[in-house]
Amino acid sequence: MQEQEFWHQKWASNQIGFHLLDVNPLLSQYWGATQPERHHSVLVPLCGKSEDLVWLAARHDNVIGVELCPIAVRAFFAEHFYTPTVTELSGSHQLYQFDELSIYSGDFFTAPLSKADRIYDRAALSALSPSQREAYVRRLLEHLNPGGKILLVTLDYAQEEMSGPPYSVPFTEISQRFEQCKITQLFVDDADEAHPKRVQKGLSRFSEQVYLIET
Repeated sequence: MQEQEFWHQKWASNQIGFHLLDVNPLLSQYWGATQPERHHSVLVPLCGKSEDLVWLAARHDNVIGVELCPIAVRAFFAEHFYTPTVTELSGSHQLYQFDELSIYSGDFFTAPLSKADRIYDRAALSALSPSQREAYVRRLLEHLNPGGKILLVTLDYAQEEMSGPPYSVPFTEISQRFEQCKITQLFVDDADEAHPKRVQKGLSRFSEQVYLIET
């Protein structure tokens, strides 16, 4: 509950430096590695008000986001001038629906999700503390159809040099969490010494990484 309050406060105070104003270029560059087809349903956990949802909805008939904070969900629809249908669900969840897009407002771990064919995780795993990540990955895999694929974007840095979130999730941990899956590292972006993240936080190293996870 303490971690949930952290994110509620971030959105309430508009401290959302993690939000990208445009589509994540790593999504547009590497989504093809999942061999996507229009009929594939796509799950986007911890989606915020990401522009990636719009990009995915232009390419898939069923895109499902899950976001803890209702401020983010309402902002997403308002900023795109979408008028969603809102359904009250059990367990303090709401379902917002507009054309190809559905967003569950509430806790990802208890949202009444159906299985998806593809999952796009843009730093959702990195947003969770180590104590939550095992349950998170288990839930991801439970809600992935047979033969499903995950595009995972995560961060790697010396955890002792900066407190999360976002947390460092190195390849060794990804290999452990997804040990029953095929893991392919698609991209590593190692920041140089002038990178703002390294300069501001005094990090000895920092990289953004992209993985294809196949069941």
